[in-house]
Amino acid sequence: MTQRTLAGLLAVPLLLALWVAAAFESLPYVTYSPGLTVNVLGDNDEGKPIIEVKGKPTYADDGQLRMTTVFVSQRDAHNGLFEVMRDWVSPSRAVYPKAAIYPEGGSVEKDRQEGQAEMTSSQDAATAAALTQLGYDVTEAVVAGVEKGSPADGTLKTGDVIVGVNDTKVADSDELVAAVTAAPAGQPVALDVRRKGKPLALSVTPRQVDGRPQVGIQVATKTTDFPVDVTIGIDPAIGGPSAGLMFSLGIYDTLTKGSLTDGKTIAGTGTIDAAGNVGPIGGIQQKIVGARNAGAELFMVPPDNCDEAVGARNGDMRLVKAPSTESAIDSIKKWVADPDAELPSCGGGS
Repeated sequence: MTQRTLAGLLAVPLLLALWVAAAFESLPYVTYSPGLTVNVLGDNDEGKPIIEVKGKPTYADDGQLRMTTVFVSQRDAHNGLFEVMRDWVSPSRAVYPKAAIYPEGGSVEKDRQEGQAEMTSSQDAATAAALTQLGYDVTEAVVAGVEKGSPADGTLKTGDVIVGVNDTKVADSDELVAAVTAAPAGQPVALDVRRKGKPLALSVTPRQVDGRPQVGIQVATKTTDFPVDVTIGIDPAIGGPSAGLMFSLGIYDTLTKGSLTDGKTIAGTGTIDAAGNVGPIGGIQQKIVGARNAGAELFMVPPDNCDEAVGARNGDMRLVKAPSTESAIDSIKKWVADPDAELPSCGGGS
C-alpha cells in the first residue's frame, strides 16, 4: 500500500466525521415556512366568533377573510445543515441570517411578549380603520413635538389636537400634513386646535423646506373612544402586527349589511395604522403559499411587498395591491361583481 493510498483511506473517515459534525451543528440561520391561515369571520377554538362587536348590529358572512401566518423558527431553534439546505432549495420556504430576524439580547419569552403587544396594537388600529370606513370619527391629528425655532414654536404645543386647517377638517396625521403642504406659500395657515379640551383658533405661517411648506411639528394619529366594543379572540400563540389589514376588513364586514366576500375565500396580509394605511410585512411568499393551499382566490398584498410577491407560487390566486383598507374593500367589491375586473395588481397587471 502506497503512502498516498494510506493517506486517502485515513482522510475518508475524517471527512465523514466533519460532515456529521456539520450536519448536527446549529447554524446561525432562521427558517420560514408557510403557516396556518385563519378565517377572521369564523369561530375560534372556544366556539366563539373571532370578531365580536357590542354596541351596534352585526351581520354574518358565509364567505372567508383569511389572515395568513408564517412558521418562523425560534431564536433558540437548532437548525442544522440539512434543515437549512432543505429550506434553502424549497420554493415555498426561505432562510435568513438569525441576526437579521432576532436582535441580540433577546429571549424566546421576550419575543413572544413583543409579538403579543404588536398583535394587540394592530387590533386597535384595525378597529379604528374599519370604523373610519363606516363614517365614524375615531381618529385625531395630534402634535407629537414642536421644533425649536420653527414657525409653530410658541404657538402650538405637544398634545394639541388639530381638527382643521384653513376651514378644512382633518382627522389624522396624513390629512394634516396634506392640508399644510397644500397651503399657499408665505401665507398664514388657520388652525382649529383643541388644547386640554378647549377650542382655540391659531395661525402659523409655514416656511419652505425642500420646496414644501412646513410649520415645524411632528404629528401622530390618535384614536378616540370607539362607539362600539370590538373584541378579537385570536389564538394567543399568534403574534405580530401583520394581520391588521384582514382584521380591519373583518370588522368592516361584520358591521355592514350583506356579504363583502359574496361567499368566496379571500386572504391577505399587511400591518395597518389607525388611518387605514397598509404597511409591509415579512414572509410574503410563504403567506401566499399558505393562502393558496387554503383555497383563497384573491390575496391582498401590501404595496411594499409587491415585487417579492410576484415571485411567489400563487397559482391562479390573484395578487392585489392594497395600500389601504379603503382600497382593499373597493378591490374586493369589484372582484366579487366581476372576477375579471381590472384591479391594482402586483406586477403591473390587472
